[in-house]
Amino acid sequence: MSSHLESKIQTLKSGEYQCLGNLNIYDSPSCQRLATQAATGRHLWVTSNYQDWAVEVCLCEDDYPGWLSLSDLGLLQSCTVAYKAKTFSESEIKKRLPEVIGFTQKAMQQPNYYLWGGTVGPNYDCSGLMQAAFASVEIRIPRDAYQQEAFTQAISILELQPGDLVFFGTSQKATHVGLYLGDGCYIHSSGKEIGRNGIGIDRLSEQGDQVSQSYYQQLRGAGRVVRSYEPQRL
Repeated sequence: MSSHLESKIQTLKSGEYQCLGNLNIYDSPSCQRLATQAATGRHLWVTSNYQDWAVEVCLCEDDYPGWLSLSDLGLLQSCTVAYKAKTFSESEIKKRLPEVIGFTQKAMQQPNYYLWGGTVGPNYDCSGLMQAAFASVEIRIPRDAYQQEAFTQAISILELQPGDLVFFGTSQKATHVGLYLGDGCYIHSSGKEIGRNGIGIDRLSEQGDQVSQSYYQQLRGAGRVVRSYEPQRL
């Protein structure tokens, strides 16, 4: 470990920091497997728990835990103003849904591939794309698909409107999510094992192509975003 890094660790105190650049957040101190990402400007809470080459953190906007590589400490800045969640009425959220949809469609036009843990683009995982799309209009939703399902207001597939979330997985848990566009179509980021590597549009129908059919067989239900997430830590 370099003397500069050792000095940085010694001066870093637990507390709230802001990201000066896009950061990778890992699921363990080994920093081998991406858990999520923190976009420039996001807030995170640094704990006093250091292991190996990483420090334990928690993202303020969604309470998501993880580990930050010590080599990225230079991209943290102490917060002068603590993060405060914005609140929105259901009608205010509905007005912003066209921009949420527009974000996903613009993301699809960029070269991209499915990235487990990706939330900052151009490469996203399924729930990361949903989270980034809503965050683009300052609406915060939880990180993972199963968390997003629990957070949204459950609705029938027959009630789907553009901007609603569609969930897929097993009878026990949601493992995939997409954004409903209308006319039986939804946009999502999916992995190559299903037949496409990246963002695309599919149909909620067993009559569609291979990707549409594969996901339709895993359809769990749908949910509507009617509020913005309020952190539990703060």
